[in-house]
Amino acid sequence: MTQAGSMTAMSKEMQDCVAACMSCHSVCEETMSSCMQMGGQPQMQIMRALIDCSEMTRMCADMMMRRSPMSPEMCAMCAKACDMCAEACMSMPDDQQMMRCAEACRRSAEMCRAMAGATM
Repeated sequence: MTQAGSMTAMSKEMQDCVAACMSCHSVCEETMSSCMQMGGQPQMQIMRALIDCSEMTRMCADMMMRRSPMSPEMCAMCAKACDMCAEACMSMPDDQQMMRCAEACRRSAEMCRAMAGATM
């Protein structure tokens, strides 16, 4: 089944959560690239949070799309990773890319928390 085909059978809430996760994944990847260009120790701590969040959001979206019975637990873990990443990005409030990433992380965390309590 194609990704587009699997999206049509999902609830609107699940579709929105998958979209938020994939958007967050993309923004985290872009932010990692930006962070690597900066260098330095503070960015290494942020990089860890970005990597965790990027991987968790991608995996969470994948699990929701294939209706894994583990999706609610993954959504809960993903929300936590997104919250941690948003907090890490907020440590650089003057960087527009970091603020964009923090916003995407917060949105994904909110959607994942809602899905963690929903029956998949």
